[in-house]
Order: sequence, then C-alpha cells, then structure tokens
Amino acid sequence: MNELYLNELLNFAKKILNIPSPSGFTDNVIKQIKDDIEALGYETSRTKKGNLIVNVSGRTDKVLGLSGHVDTLGAMVRSINSDGTLKFTTIGGPIWPTLDGEYCTVHTRDNTDYQGTFLSTSPSSHVYKEASSAQRSPDTMIVRLDEVVKSKNDTLKLGIAPGDFIFFDPKTTITKSGFIKSRFLDDKISVAILFTLLKYLKQENIVPAMNLVFIISTYEEVGHGAAYIPEVDEMIAVDMGCIGEDLSCTEQDVSICCKDSSGPYDYSIISKLVQIAQDNKLNYATDIYPFYGSDVSAAMRGGNDFKGALIGPGVHASHGMERTHKDALENTLKLLIEYIK
Repeated sequence: MNELYLNELLNFAKKILNIPSPSGFTDNVIKQIKDDIEALGYETSRTKKGNLIVNVSGRTDKVLGLSGHVDTLGAMVRSINSDGTLKFTTIGGPIWPTLDGEYCTVHTRDNTDYQGTFLSTSPSSHVYKEASSAQRSPDTMIVRLDEVVKSKNDTLKLGIAPGDFIFFDPKTTITKSGFIKSRFLDDKISVAILFTLLKYLKQENIVPAMNLVFIISTYEEVGHGAAYIPEVDEMIAVDMGCIGEDLSCTEQDVSICCKDSSGPYDYSIISKLVQIAQDNKLNYATDIYPFYGSDVSAAMRGGNDFKGALIGPGVHASHGMERTHKDALENTLKLLIEYIK
C-alpha cells in the first residue's frame, strides 16, 4: 500500500473528526464527505433520512454493500437549572466518567455556539467530600457554560433551550509512533477508510468484481442507521474492532467479527475474509463481541435479505477516549481491496 494513501486517509479522518456530528446532527459532515467524494468523480445520492449512497459499477451482476457510520455519540440540552447550568440527555452510549472535565460546545437553533465543560455536581475536592467517589452520569453531572450566567433566565437570554445539541471536543491527535487517538474513531476512522478505498479504485483504475454500494449512515449509534438499504447480495459493515478482556484484536489488527449481540455473521463471508487475510499476510483477529451491534445488524432487523459481515480496525477504549494505529487502518483497507477484487 502506497504511503500516500495512508497519509490521505489520516488527513481525511482529521477533517471529519473535527466536524461535530452526533446522531441527528449529521448534515454538515455528510455535505463535506459528499463534496470530497464527488471531487473524485463519483455521483452520490441521499436517502430521506440522510444516509449518503455511492454506487460503483463492477464486472458482475452481484452487489456488495459497504457501510460506515458518520454519526457519533453526543448530548442534548434537557433543561436549564436555576443557577444557569445545563442538565443534559445522552445521545448514544458514552462512558460518562471519561467526560468529567471535558470541554464541549452548545449549539443553538439560531446557529450560535457557546463553550462549556461537563462537570460533576460535586466538582471540587475542597468543597465536596464525595468529589472523587461520586457517580458520573447525566443525573449527577451538569454543563457549566463559559458565559456570565447566574440564573435560568440568564441562560435563556443567550438563546439556549431544551433540544439544543451539545458537541464533545474530539481532541484528535496523531502521534509520531503511528497512533491515532480521538473521540469518535467509532466510526469516522472507518468512513475515512471507505473514502480512501473509493480514491484507490479511481486512481488505480480498478473495476471491482461486484457492483459496490457505499452507505455512509447517520443514525447507527441510536440503532437504525442502515435499517433500510438499497438491494444488495452481500453487505460488510466497516466499524471499529473491540479490544479488551477475552478478545484477540489489537490496535494493529483488522478485526473480523464472527458474532455480536445480533447473532452470527455469515459463515461463508467470514471464512473468505479470513482466507484473504492469511493469503496476504495481514494482521487480523477473529473475535466475538457480545455488547455490539452494527449497520448490518440494523439492516437485517429492517427486513433486508442479504449475507452480512463486520470488519474494522482495532480500537481501544471504545466510547471513551479511543485509540487505534495506522497499521490497523492499512490492514483493514488492504482486506477490503482484496475482497472486492
């Protein structure tokens, strides 16, 4: 794999990681991805709920869907406290203790942004005996605004209201040793892999064996991202691989998931992916993810008829401060290239 493609993958990832896109607020990032894909020479379309679709012609009549989701975890203003701080409700499933002290942006419906910080309601060890031990959850945390507000009315005057989105600071960093650490690698790093795959096909003049349908979904984190998809024979969700207790995957591997909370993935596709990884000497791992679901899971539940699989780069500390390595990105991209050839 040409190092240039990996550098372009990382640059694209940094760009979209810094565009806020919690589930329900994805138009800005989808527009950016749409413009970049169309600049490569592809045509795109949008579904009614906002998923981005790209079609690539192949050499046979069979159709392979490739999905990645661009929506992320986030929060929304639930109510305003009497002292002007904000209560919030969760979008998706972030690990809230990792967000205590994190910076955020409150986005109002008149497109004004205000800075703030997620904090425990017992935020100071000099004041609260339980500051270190108190539970961190939406019920025991607030958003402290970086504005002079002392009452609910002060905050209302800013134009902040229930239903306004709250964006987490992704804090994207790429280290000299090849690690990529950021919130929302799940699943923007996979979207960057799919974008790079499109670029590779175009620049290397490769016609895939099957017709390809790229699906960039917008509601995966809340369970229905790809519930409806164009008709396909096979579908591979490209999403993060899990790392931790009882798992084989590392930050250098492409994960091939055999089963998650929705049940087993297609045996024949998984076997083919494993064989390709072995033949091409890719670093890979097969694993079981009991607390995981994907766009393939959503599409199956939506009644679509196809064979499905799930792969992706190994990502440590998912739904917290996530990290992967460029080796995992390269292994995932190479596996996809060999599969579609």
